[in-house]
Amino acid sequence: MHSQNHWGGAFDIDGAEDDQSRNMDIDRGALQHQHQLDETQQSWLLGPPEAKKKDRYVDLGCVVVKRKLLWWMLWAVLGAFVLIGLPIIIAKNIPKKKPHAPPPDKYTDALHKALLFFNAQKSGKLPKNNGIPWRGNSGMKDGADLPDVKGGLVGGYYDAGDNIKFHFPMAFSMTLLSWSVVEYADRYKAIGEYDHVRELIKWGTDYLLLTFNSSASTINKLYSQVGTAKINGSTPDDHYCWNRPEDMAYPRPVQQASAAPPPPATWKP
Repeated sequence: MHSQNHWGGAFDIDGAEDDQSRNMDIDRGALQHQHQLDETQQSWLLGPPEAKKKDRYVDLGCVVVKRKLLWWMLWAVLGAFVLIGLPIIIAKNIPKKKPHAPPPDKYTDALHKALLFFNAQKSGKLPKNNGIPWRGNSGMKDGADLPDVKGGLVGGYYDAGDNIKFHFPMAFSMTLLSWSVVEYADRYKAIGEYDHVRELIKWGTDYLLLTFNSSASTINKLYSQVGTAKINGSTPDDHYCWNRPEDMAYPRPVQQASAAPPPPATWKP
């Protein structure tokens, strides 16, 4: 079939259509051929397939965890420490202002001196911070001959101006001091005497525990006094010789109280 070409020459429509149809057949064959490419040909065209990353694990002995998860856990712990632990540590190390002690009044001065009296009355081996420079060790041989008290009855407090140690008045004093601390601990702290009064109580109670067998099931004996004094006596004792306890050189007998009186054969006039 030919159509007239106004510009000259023949215009063959059928020939153009045949060429176009042949080209389409070639394209279909190429497409069909592409679908039939094997894996080797695809690898040439597309390159090697991407390898999957393998997870790494860490053996902790009792459990095996992913390495990435372990790192997340470590960072979480570190973050928690920074957010919680670090502020707490800083807050605890910040110096706190201590409240100023109130100015001493007459009652405070009286209490200071009353407690200092116990330091002056101490017996035994004194600590270096006793606070009484003219006092030294004394009564180091008290009760040394007692068979049931290891180390003797060293320590405690002297009663008054003499050097006798009366255990019942001493126990009464320790009881009242302890009671005052229970009732007025804040007051003692406010005037700076809290630790001091507790040390005085411990000094007395440690000594009183030596005067009886606290581990026995039945307590039928306790030592009640160290030293003796006779009115208008002529032998050296705590009233006949008025001297410093550091200079005592006379016998200091030990008195005891028991559940029953001793046999008459042991009585002394």
